[in-house]
Amino acid sequence: MPEKKLATGDQPILLEGTKLIPIYIMGKKYDVPESVTIMKALEYAGYQLIRGSGCRGGVCGACATVYRKKDDYKLYTGLACQTVVEPEMYLTQIPFYPAFRSIHNLELLKPEVDEIVKLYPEILKCMGCNTCTKECPQELEVMEFISAALRGDFEKVAELSFHCIMCGICTSRCPAQISQYNIAILIRRLYGKNLMPESSKLERMVEEIKVGKYDRLLDELALKTMDEITELYKKREIEPQISEDWKAKDIQYL
Repeated sequence: MPEKKLATGDQPILLEGTKLIPIYIMGKKYDVPESVTIMKALEYAGYQLIRGSGCRGGVCGACATVYRKKDDYKLYTGLACQTVVEPEMYLTQIPFYPAFRSIHNLELLKPEVDEIVKLYPEILKCMGCNTCTKECPQELEVMEFISAALRGDFEKVAELSFHCIMCGICTSRCPAQISQYNIAILIRRLYGKNLMPESSKLERMVEEIKVGKYDRLLDELALKTMDEITELYKKREIEPQISEDWKAKDIQYL
């Protein structure tokens, strides 16, 4: 069996004995390797992915995908980077879901429920069906953070929606057409700007930068090679996420 290379990357996708299966991409039939993701199958079929594939550059591109399975009436959703192809799968990608997004000035908004309802009145139509949560490829508690938003618990919204990748799948399946992910990012911004406790460490660090405490360190780094900088990065000390009295062992630049 001849090798075929991906449109991007330099590693062959086919190994000896790999089975090809038929799938349909936007109505056209292609034979692609089994056990690959939809994204890799698209590339194998010759598609050049430009939008919705930001993971190629290290950042999520929210590659939302809609597909059907053979002899199955249900419409499925998923992310092309993590959903594995199946025989006779009929699929298409959504590079951008056209959900409603409010136009607002963050500086003029108050962190209050009334402000959210004014910008996104459809949030009041939430029926608690939990469809949004069931469809989330990140397994987030979407309905829970919408409920928290209605209660005015913006800290809870920020916590539960922190890993949202803005793919829009929740909105695409919501019977009330609520823009859950746009509401969540607005509340995270309001919470961060107005309610989140300020970091004393951050304030101290900013002042130290202003007085030039790290100028010598930056000058030294500028003279190092990329390999030397990479080695320093690998050996760096990392403060634990939860720490009260953590102190670095190397304090020559602190």
